[in-house]
Amino acid sequence: MIIRKKFKFEGAHIVRNCSTKRCKTSIHGHSYKVELFFTSNKLDNGYMILDFGLTKKHIKNIIDSFDHAYSLWGEESEEFKNFFKTNSLRWVEMPVSPSAESYSLMFLKFIDHILKNTKFSNGEGDVKISSVRVHETKTGYAEAFVSDMDLIELDIKKVIFSDEIINEWKNKDELLKILST
Repeated sequence: MIIRKKFKFEGAHIVRNCSTKRCKTSIHGHSYKVELFFTSNKLDNGYMILDFGLTKKHIKNIIDSFDHAYSLWGEESEEFKNFFKTNSLRWVEMPVSPSAESYSLMFLKFIDHILKNTKFSNGEGDVKISSVRVHETKTGYAEAFVSDMDLIELDIKKVIFSDEIINEWKNKDELLKILST
């Protein structure tokens, strides 16, 4: 059985080294829709794979970090990075170029890590994230599956969130502890 949870965020980026000039040379934004697909080997005491309310504790914080934020590739020049870090309170520095494909893989890795470090208490089974679908436009999306995790080298500990974003996290200390393990 698979369950799906949807999130959304409004974000801006530049996707360097892509084929289209506008995309690789200009800051632009999208109204992203993110779909998370979960599986489990059993249902919990409420006959659910995962209570959707539990996704609000840490998973929503991660995805919401990108809302009204600039996603910055860590390979940008120091001058460019400093400009955004100085002039915007909400930014995320990523070790990969911020494409829809990278977002889907990054969210997959974050959520996998969060689930593996969460103690469930309602008889949940082995809850896993099976895929993450990131809609960049109404007609295009990227979907990453667990089998895709090695397509890029992406250490979630190298994703840097601005202080403003971290300070907005609910259960901040608990999430920081999970992310540091």
